Amino acid sequence: MDPDFRPHRTLQRVVEQLLRPLFRLLLRHSVSFGAFEAMAKRVYVDVALNDFGLPGKKPTTSRIAVLSGLTRKEVQRLLAEDADETSDVADRYHRAARVLTGWARDAAFCDTKGTPRVLDVDGEHGFAALVKRYSGDMPSRAVLDELVRVGAVAQLGDGRLRLITAAYIPQRSAVDKLGILGSDVADLITTIDHNLQHGETDPRFQRKVMYDAVAVSALPALRKLSAQRAQALLEQLDRWLAKRDVEPSSPDAQGPRARAGLGIYYFEERLEPSNTEGDSP
Repeated sequence: MDPDFRPHRTLQRVVEQLLRPLFRLLLRHSVSFGAFEAMAKRVYVDVALNDFGLPGKKPTTSRIAVLSGLTRKEVQRLLAEDADETSDVADRYHRAARVLTGWARDAAFCDTKGTPRVLDVDGEHGFAALVKRYSGDMPSRAVLDELVRVGAVAQLGDGRLRLITAAYIPQRSAVDKLGILGSDVADLITTIDHNLQHGETDPRFQRKVMYDAVAVSALPALRKLSAQRAQALLEQLDRWLAKRDVEPSSPDAQGPRARAGLGIYYFEERLEPSNTEGDSP
């Protein structure tokens, strides 16, 4: 091992780097450090409880306190709290996305050219049937209200429904947008953590392409090109995954199932002008 490699110091720098955009977000939403500290304590306890248990032994407050560095009293208080406020957002996101994908892909809800049809609310091939097929026992009215609210579906003057976009991206709700932020960033960090532990034997795809002196004038073209290519890949994978995604009640769901996918994101950062004082002409 490299004698200069100090994992704890390296990890500290990495955490400081990833906290910077997170803290920028928190400050923008008026979240104090005290509130962040309380959240961090709660998550530390939850991770220690669920991810670092000893085989065959029931987790104890003493062990959680040792792992987290918190007092037993703090651990007991935090364990008594129920702070899982994001599960409803995640479930709503998943169900709504399935409905939109079904509308855009399923021949029963498209015309002969594969274009999503304008749907009646009810009927054999109406919106209610679509929801039943792709969102299980969710009330179709609740799903419709959600999709109209985020701008993915429009209700026409005659009451029929038109698909506006096959992507479930909340346009108005900051709560839902933040919920997606949490799940997407968590997935990326989980992949990085997996590769740090098992990358040699069971690597998960994790790549990016970046140049650090791109002309600003080229950025609009890069945004357009990357969006087109990324969208095409995601749609291809979406079609592949849709054929292999099964409901718990399906006969094909007898074996173990997993949540799996691929995330793509674009980034850019403007560079400060270089200081050229003293340079030769």
